[in-house]
Amino acid sequence: MPKLIISEKNSVAKSIAAAIGAKSQKGSFYEGNGFVVSWCIGHLLGLAEPQAYDGKYSKWRYEDLPIIPAKWRHIPTPATQNQLTVLVNLIHRTDITAIVNACDAGREGELIFRLVYNHAKTKKPTERLWISSMEESAIKEGFAKLKSGNDYNLLYHAALCRQCADWAVGMNGSRLFSVLYGDSLRVGRVQTPTLAMLTERHKKIAEFVSEPFFVVELREHNSPNGSVAGFVAERERLPEKQQADLISEKCNGKIASIKSLKNQRKTAAAPKLYDLTTLQREANRLFGYTAEQTLATAQKLYESKFLTYPRTDSRFLSDDLEKDVAALVIALPQILPFALPSSQSLKINTKQVINKKKVTDHHAIIPTASAPKINLQAISQQEQNIFTLVSTRLISAVCGKHIYDETSVVAVCEGENFKAKGKTILENGWKSVEQAMVVGLGRMLKGEMPPLPPLTEGQQFTAATAVREGATQPPKPYTEDTLLSAMENAGSEDMPAEMERKGLGTPATRAAIIENLVKSGFAVREKKNLSATEKGINLIKILPETVKSPKLTAEWEHSLKSVERGEISAKEFMDAIKVYVAEMVRDNPPSGVSVENRGMFAGNFGGKNGNFQNGKNAKKGKKASGDILGKCPRCQNDVAENSKAFSCVNRDCNFALFKDNKFFGAIGKKMTKSVAKKLLAGDKLKLVGCVAKSGKKYDALVFLEGENAGNVGFPRFGMEFLKEDEGK
Repeated sequence: MPKLIISEKNSVAKSIAAAIGAKSQKGSFYEGNGFVVSWCIGHLLGLAEPQAYDGKYSKWRYEDLPIIPAKWRHIPTPATQNQLTVLVNLIHRTDITAIVNACDAGREGELIFRLVYNHAKTKKPTERLWISSMEESAIKEGFAKLKSGNDYNLLYHAALCRQCADWAVGMNGSRLFSVLYGDSLRVGRVQTPTLAMLTERHKKIAEFVSEPFFVVELREHNSPNGSVAGFVAERERLPEKQQADLISEKCNGKIASIKSLKNQRKTAAAPKLYDLTTLQREANRLFGYTAEQTLATAQKLYESKFLTYPRTDSRFLSDDLEKDVAALVIALPQILPFALPSSQSLKINTKQVINKKKVTDHHAIIPTASAPKINLQAISQQEQNIFTLVSTRLISAVCGKHIYDETSVVAVCEGENFKAKGKTILENGWKSVEQAMVVGLGRMLKGEMPPLPPLTEGQQFTAATAVREGATQPPKPYTEDTLLSAMENAGSEDMPAEMERKGLGTPATRAAIIENLVKSGFAVREKKNLSATEKGINLIKILPETVKSPKLTAEWEHSLKSVERGEISAKEFMDAIKVYVAEMVRDNPPSGVSVENRGMFAGNFGGKNGNFQNGKNAKKGKKASGDILGKCPRCQNDVAENSKAFSCVNRDCNFALFKDNKFFGAIGKKMTKSVAKKLLAGDKLKLVGCVAKSGKKYDALVFLEGENAGNVGFPRFGMEFLKEDEGK
């Protein structure tokens, strides 16, 4: 009697099937050796929209808020309905005795599987595959150590809490502030505090007033090969050039002496291994990759069996991996695209990356045992760079310390003190690995202190001076490197020391949060820099502090971890969210919005002038000048053609079928007048020769999703493929 294995992706299912001997592919699953292996396509079910609970929610009204379902409902995602049907049929196969959850080993993977399992309404026993590598040996070892699915119930509860909390805060917040300000405003539990940080940085840059300063520099006069050749010291900054010129003239050509000379022995320990956030930060700093690009590339290398699981917040390894690390440190230098110092000079110590107490769901990102077999020339440049970063970090993380003397010098001339600092390297240690990588990749090293010439206290020389002019600089715009760091540490200064500081989002979700800000027009990416747009700035202006507080969101992330550990119940967490949402609505009534603020969004968000319903009757617009094509599915007013869209004539309704339609454009079709008429009539429109991302053509029925027709924003389209294997 076979077991059913359900993974998160087709590529993972293929690797699992090969490892356990399920070699026969039958459409959307593999079978053999007592196993059936199939897959999800990400989330196959999502939380239902408000109007699925009550038709009155098709209108956005203040008096209907807050909307908190008594019992949460999940509905199939139309685009992946076929695969959901495949899984449900497999689950109900009479010969299937048990089901193994092989979705990604983390919070979201647990949720993806449980929603499918619950949707199938089965009571068949479940087991959990929990692995950090897609190598065949790791998969087989994982199957030898399967645990009961019930062992992960708390992880599922935390995942469901996260999803429902995001829905409750986002749905109610978006409706509330859209109603209050008469435009479609999107509020998110994590997205909004992140936008607030971008906006605060924008404000500091905009309000910054640069001030000039002047620095007097002192060096040895006309002696390039003298006893202090190369020595440069500086006096403290001065606000006035005249003052700096007077000091320079006073000291120039006079005798200076070394007043004090202090050496301090310092060490820099080897860096920790990468978790996802530090890998994303480093890839952005060195290569300009977005967080999303780095995650996608690391995920591809994981599925290709060259890197371990990337969605981790750990930077250490468990004890059982020490032998693998030792072997990798020997093998990896042979395949890297630059030469490294000998292992003897690096003082290798593999134990310094081992700490099982600091390993959470997954250990740090490292190359797999199969990694030395990689052909770097056969993979993309982006994959080469990410693989190189991870490999080099593993080697440097087990190297000896970087040891150096830091020298602080004070020189005096005519009663004026000039200071300089220098660095003398005693043992380069792990730094030699980093330097070899950065130079080998053609990148720039961060600025290092220059060395100083040999100096002694009391040593004298003839001074030459000059005045250097500068100006104070504003804070730098966020890059993805610095924004990820800010998200990771958001709210930590306000939290007790014992609290886990998870900041905004998780390592696995921060990339998507940043991309959503950019795609929604709240932020803009210019080369490496990320900045808030006028749209984003205006949104943050009108939101109350509790909605945009990084501290509150960070506390929620901590609470979700508490749900995972069983320290608080899912009900306690959701009760707190319900109270928060109710207070948000109560504390922001329509009467509290000034006319001035209400008009601040006109035209800024691309919405129509006029108000969403806030208890008053909706106002109808003027009679449409274009042809009437049908009735609006949201408010039953006329839909008429204009230059850009087929839009509802009701000014308070935001329904529109845009002619430049992204959904239709993505499948190679156009939104024409005849198409719009059929959709408005509720018909299923047959489209022949739709184009999939792969380039394959297929036929489908397209229709307006009635249950989503009340959403402010773009309508949603449903699609039924005319053949089961098409459109994928």
